[in-house]
Amino acid sequence: MAASGGSTGEPATDLQDTEFSISRVQLQVLPHLSSYLPDTLLPVHINPLHHNPFFHPSHSFYISPTDIVLRHIAHDLSGTFPPPSPRLAYLRAGPHHQVYFKPSEVRAAIVTCGGLCPGMNTVIRELVVGLWELYGVREIYGVKAGFRGFYSVEPLRLDPKMVDSFHKRGGTMLETSRGGFDLHKIVNAIHHRGYNQVYIIGGDGTMRGAVKIFEEIRSRKLRVAVTGIPKTVDNDVGIIDKSFGFQTAVEMAQQAISAAHVEAESAVNGIGLVKLMGRSTGHIALNATLSSRDVDCCLIPETEFYLKGKGGLFEFLDQRLRENGHAVVVVAEGAGQDLIPRTESQREERDESGNLVFLDVGGWLKAELKKWWEREHPNELFTVKYIDPTYMIRAVPANATDNLYCTLLAHSAIHGVMAGYTGFVSGPINGNYAYIPLDEVAEARNEVDIRDHKWAWVRSVTNQPDFARTSSGMNG
Repeated sequence: MAASGGSTGEPATDLQDTEFSISRVQLQVLPHLSSYLPDTLLPVHINPLHHNPFFHPSHSFYISPTDIVLRHIAHDLSGTFPPPSPRLAYLRAGPHHQVYFKPSEVRAAIVTCGGLCPGMNTVIRELVVGLWELYGVREIYGVKAGFRGFYSVEPLRLDPKMVDSFHKRGGTMLETSRGGFDLHKIVNAIHHRGYNQVYIIGGDGTMRGAVKIFEEIRSRKLRVAVTGIPKTVDNDVGIIDKSFGFQTAVEMAQQAISAAHVEAESAVNGIGLVKLMGRSTGHIALNATLSSRDVDCCLIPETEFYLKGKGGLFEFLDQRLRENGHAVVVVAEGAGQDLIPRTESQREERDESGNLVFLDVGGWLKAELKKWWEREHPNELFTVKYIDPTYMIRAVPANATDNLYCTLLAHSAIHGVMAGYTGFVSGPINGNYAYIPLDEVAEARNEVDIRDHKWAWVRSVTNQPDFARTSSGMNG
């Protein structure tokens, strides 16, 4: 493969005629039922899609073990920034010519865990419709109340007619909860109820639970395929391009920013303060900032900030108020947590999923802004309008982009499970859908790279300080 020169007007470099190749590609091993079950328990069948009158599959329609997706596709030919070696690759997602489940013998279970996210109902709907219409599966069950529902609640029988309008509603029609993860009770219930396909929808904590369920099922040598569909509105799941619901969240976040901008602009020395979701990553705050262009300062967990002193937030906002008469600040929920005073009990407090309970950075920042203004500008008018749209964003139905994405995720998961794969996650990598081992996704994080062009773009849009600490800078 030859690298060609571009039409940038710059002189051609000596790389123009350089030949290069991609070598040492390492395909990540994907767990398969055949790796721990004897052939006698795994009869092979022709994919029902082969006889589906709506598909007319050609030879190239089916995925083979040689169809892969590279994790990294950008390369520096100069060698200054060598790519990871070996280059990781994953099996491409899609239907296989042979399947390891006879549709009439499938008993599928679908569960949603953790917090709400736009698109959860769409995933449920498309799993049911895909199993029913594509593969002829007739026994599909919804597990209510999250992980604890496996062993404490009767399952809900699902069919296409029942789920027909699910995608138009926010939340999850199966109901959800945090906690309740009792591994042996869950796997016992899966076995006793005869489930042989388990679809688990949830965030990073749920994916870690799915890994344990898969490993326990494998250790018991049960003929049960387990797949995870990562759900996190924060977009903090690693390896895949994005999580479902993220696009909808950014779209809704812009509405909150617009409202904050109107409030700030309509007041004397007005500040609109918006807190957006993002415990460990600032993707929603970053993308909403870039999309709205009404934001004066974007604060995310990946970069520290301080309040007082030269180069601090107070100095910056003081300047903006003098110049424009108003300002809008967007802060991710995980930003500035180290600045908020905590009691000893608060330092140890965790939710049912085991996550550290965060304090309200928005409420704290609003109070600090008021103290600062009273201290520095006594008797001058000042207003802070604080907007927290968290639960409004989480609860809305998915937009068109996320609805399509949820459909592709659900169908990719079904194809993989029917092909006998287990312990995997479906998701796009560089725009191509792939199957990724569950344990990799459970541990990978997708943080904002503040050295990347996108964060530089945020800085150029807001003109905010980089909050680099100087000798004259002070902690807020």
